[in-house]
Amino acid sequence: MEQNTNIFGIRAIIEAIESGASINKVYLQKGLRGELFFQLDKLLKKNKISTSVVPTEKLDRLSKHNNHQGAVAKISPIDFHDLESLIEETLESNNIPLFLLLDQVSDVRNFGAIIRTAECTGVNGIIIQKSGSAPVNAETIKTSAGAAFKVPICKVDHIKDAIFQLKAADIKLTAATEKTEDSVYDVDFNQPIAIIMGSEHKGVSNSVLKMVDYKAKLPLLGEIESLNVSVACGAFLYEAVRQRL
Repeated sequence: MEQNTNIFGIRAIIEAIESGASINKVYLQKGLRGELFFQLDKLLKKNKISTSVVPTEKLDRLSKHNNHQGAVAKISPIDFHDLESLIEETLESNNIPLFLLLDQVSDVRNFGAIIRTAECTGVNGIIIQKSGSAPVNAETIKTSAGAAFKVPICKVDHIKDAIFQLKAADIKLTAATEKTEDSVYDVDFNQPIAIIMGSEHKGVSNSVLKMVDYKAKLPLLGEIESLNVSVACGAFLYEAVRQRL
């Protein structure tokens, strides 16, 4: 599948959620009421699915003027992996685990570029948060050059949930952050490890920084204070590759 599938109608969206479909976002018409809508609203909140209230005209376009009943959902073009199972599979392989956590990277082009680099550097899995993260949509797939179909991607309620699971499996965590004096070149990547990259505007959140084993930064020799997150991610991943070769 090369692009998102839009499904429309409140009952159809409810059925999709209950069947376990990976939903990127649900667009809702303002002022929706009724028992069926409240059932949908409850499911959306329970599953922490992103929503947006939009004009009827947008819903008409998304549904190609079919009877949308005030609700249209975008289904992800990929199936997400279970993190616990992925960790187990990775540990059972002969490779040294290398995971990538994205702490609310929200730009789809950055996300796609990161996925592409992750595939090229042998990352075992990418972990994102259900809320606040860029969706896996047609643009993500295109920017990733199809790598989104090759690298396992996991969704968790919160990045902290993933950190606890990785720590339980004795996988170390290093955060890419300017809030340290330690260099990326001093981190031992030749061990089971996960790299955490932060959002475009805030970086890795302080609550996550408190949980990691290492903090590391890239040397910046010019006047600009930070790199694009996908470029910084590539530098971190290729330092891991360099150490492991």
